Amino acid sequence: MKTIFSGIQPSGTITLGNYIGAMKQFVELQHEYNCYFCIVDQHAITVPQDRLELRKNIRSLAALYLAVGIDPKKGTLFIQSEVPAHAQAGWMLQCIAYIGELERMTQYKDKSAGKEAVSAGLLTYPPLMAADILLYNTDIVPVGEDQKQHLELTRDLAERFNKKYNNIFTIPEVRIPKVGARIMSLQDPTKKMSKSDPNQKAFITLLDDPKQIEKKIKSAVTDSEGIVKYDKDKKPGISNLLTIYSILTDKPIPEIEEEYTGKGYGDFKADLAQVIINTLTPIQQKFYELMESSELDEILDQGAEKANYVANKMLKKMENAMGLGRKRK
Repeated sequence: MKTIFSGIQPSGTITLGNYIGAMKQFVELQHEYNCYFCIVDQHAITVPQDRLELRKNIRSLAALYLAVGIDPKKGTLFIQSEVPAHAQAGWMLQCIAYIGELERMTQYKDKSAGKEAVSAGLLTYPPLMAADILLYNTDIVPVGEDQKQHLELTRDLAERFNKKYNNIFTIPEVRIPKVGARIMSLQDPTKKMSKSDPNQKAFITLLDDPKQIEKKIKSAVTDSEGIVKYDKDKKPGISNLLTIYSILTDKPIPEIEEEYTGKGYGDFKADLAQVIINTLTPIQQKFYELMESSELDEILDQGAEKANYVANKMLKKMENAMGLGRKRK
């Protein structure tokens, strides 16, 4: 069975875009692959965080992973900072990464643009991400387009380490979902949906209540034509909404278009809001149950134990290969 690794930062509530682009796929993948789902809290602190908010977000994200359908008996769910091997391996990979290649990372350029000072962690984020992946002999990493460059660096670092020291790392493949990988903003359909968007109407979170969902879908940007038809270039707004509808109902887009022949955007938006509410209601019920139970912490304890066991074995191989510490048998 091949291994998949995926990490999500605990920085605010997961959006519908994150769910469709990543988490929905994880639920399907866990039946066919050996899956590691990591809450990457050490990545979150590359930018300033409120301590109490971060703690809350870590636990909430773990509960959402489980609420959407991740089965802890099939996959391993754990918190990055509870497995010290990530930071240790990240430092070792940082020592074989070059400043030039780290400075070329698009996300570093974007997040540091116009700032007087940024943390060194923002620059050295990619070797830690590489460590996250390489510690588990990962075969496949499902990511959005925005992380593709980091994954290419992960592959480069793994190959560099294998060539320079010892051939211990599996070279991971990048997997970008063909459909729904980029759910767009409800207010600007040329931009990806993001929880950091200052316009609250631009995104739906997995914990939005029915009234919020209805209001956000009702105010979603479309066009003046009023015809429910998919055309990504000429009608990006309605095309984005059709994509959401199609993925959440498993109906092909042409079938949905036919269903709304002669109907306007009002009818379509009202029905789409209900589709989203029907999808999120059971997720929210499970989420709130988990947040109040001890089950969540038990699952995270078991996940940390399993992840530590696997990661420490690879860390020892890395240390032996680089000549760190005393020789181990």
